[in-house]
Amino acid sequence: MKIQHHKLVRDNIVDIIEKDGKKASFHIASDEEYKIKLYVKLNEEIAEFKDNPCEEELADILEVIYSISKINNFDLETVEKIRKSKLLKNGGFKKKIILENVDVGGI
Repeated sequence: MKIQHHKLVRDNIVDIIEKDGKKASFHIASDEEYKIKLYVKLNEEIAEFKDNPCEEELADILEVIYSISKINNFDLETVEKIRKSKLLKNGGFKKKIILENVDVGGI
C-alpha cells in the first residue's frame, strides 16, 4: 500500500522513512516548484499550529520562514530591523484592537 504525499519535507525525512524499513519515492524540486511548495508548507504548518499551539509547531513555522527568506535572498537581520521599526511606528498586536470601519466622510 502506498500513501501519496506530494509535499515538501525536511531534508532527513527520506532517510528516517528508509531506516524504518519503508521505501520512499521522491524527487528534487526545481527552484519554482520549491518556492510553491514552501508556501504550501507554510500554510500547512500554520494550520497545525492552530490545531495544536505549542513551541514545536511554532518552530516548524519559523523553519519554513527561514527557508522562504533564503530563497528570496532576504537578510534576516534586515528583516528583524524592519520588524522592530514597524513595531515602533505602528505598534504590535498586544492591545487586541479589531478595526471595524473607518468613516472617510462624504455622502
